Amino acid sequence: MPKKVKSAGDGKEEGPVPRKQMKVEAAGDLSTLNFDSPSDLLESLISPVKAETFFKEFWEQKPLLIQRDGSAWAAYYQSLFRFSDLKNLCSRGLYYGRDINVCRCVSGKKKVLNKDGRVHFLQLRKDFDQKRATIQFHQPQRFKDELWRIQEKLECYFGSLVGSNVYITPAGSQGLPPHYDDVEVFILQLEGEKHWRLYHPTVPLAREYSLEPEDRIGRPTHEFILKPGDLLYFPRGTIHQADTPPGLAHSTHVTISTYQNNSWGDFLLDTIPGLVLDTAKEDMAFRAGIPRQLLLVETTSVATRLSGFLRTLADRLEGTKELLSADMKKDFITNRLPPYYVGDGAELSMPGKESPKLDSIVRLQFKDYVVITVGPDQDRSDEAQEKMIYVYHSLKNRRETHMMGNEDTESHGLRFPLSHMDALKQIWNSSAISVKDLKLNTNEEKERLVLSLWTECLIQVV
Repeated sequence: MPKKVKSAGDGKEEGPVPRKQMKVEAAGDLSTLNFDSPSDLLESLISPVKAETFFKEFWEQKPLLIQRDGSAWAAYYQSLFRFSDLKNLCSRGLYYGRDINVCRCVSGKKKVLNKDGRVHFLQLRKDFDQKRATIQFHQPQRFKDELWRIQEKLECYFGSLVGSNVYITPAGSQGLPPHYDDVEVFILQLEGEKHWRLYHPTVPLAREYSLEPEDRIGRPTHEFILKPGDLLYFPRGTIHQADTPPGLAHSTHVTISTYQNNSWGDFLLDTIPGLVLDTAKEDMAFRAGIPRQLLLVETTSVATRLSGFLRTLADRLEGTKELLSADMKKDFITNRLPPYYVGDGAELSMPGKESPKLDSIVRLQFKDYVVITVGPDQDRSDEAQEKMIYVYHSLKNRRETHMMGNEDTESHGLRFPLSHMDALKQIWNSSAISVKDLKLNTNEEKERLVLSLWTECLIQVV
């Protein structure tokens, strides 16, 4: 049980908040992370704070500091990544810029000290020791199994990509100047100690990364030291800077981040275009031409007309059951981590030797790694495109490319006629269902549907 629980301040203090006012102390005998389900993982990550409290009081609102004095947490965190891991990783082929940045904060500015080409550990260690440079290692979940395990579960929980970076900073040094990020951030302190200062956001829930000069950010609202086993959360837009205290060993922490481009604004941009296209097919007013020379002159006279169109869209949206999704669902499932399993890159095997038949009972598996979306037939480019159902999954995604900005990432999944939607919903919403009970017109369609899902390892015969 926790010794005591106190929430972070509301950000109105004029000076740094005393540590006892913004931290949660956790008892040393708490177990480490619980991977039974995505919600269990999140609960254990922020324990002793409950998820309900976290989202009501902290998420997108204010920082949370959890300080743990237990050796079990410290030992577990240190197992996630150590400075010594870099020596082996460099031998596997890491490159400056892509995998590693070497930098230092000098006079309030970020100085990048990258070399060209491949990273050699001896040179990296030399820059670390002699230039007092911070090593930023990108997306360690590509190489460290336990971070893969944590992050893919969090992707299930949030329904959003979850990335990470490791920061290793020598004593008496600072890697980055004050800045804010466009992601929700969880900091796990792995090795040594880190001195943190947080400030009022100048752009709450920011949509982009930005540096902030010292003369603009004022005094810290929170100031504290993170030690191994401690966790810090703060919302996107929170201005922050951190340094390793002098006279101590180096500091290693990992930032786990999520909710980039995952706002209501992004969702509107994703769904409204499809709604407009659908409405234009049925409403001639949307197909009528705009006034002559509208694009050549500035005018406010069309605002009333556009307002009317938006009201029409709002009325149509009220009665829409299936939103025409554009990119967000597909991008998430295409770029997220594959499910964690024992082994290094082993293919998922077929779920049992028996393929489903008409009299089989089947059930969905890997539900957290699958999305269903409706979109135009991608094999047709004419005006008469029919809507199709797309079932995308992440079972065959490549861990090695996760969050690395690969434009040629391949999506995996299946395509079905819109008439299959009810049958798919039956499978998705049932713990188990008989194939012959699926809402399709023919037995052949029923068997073909479940065989397709089974071939992709999405269902199993029970």
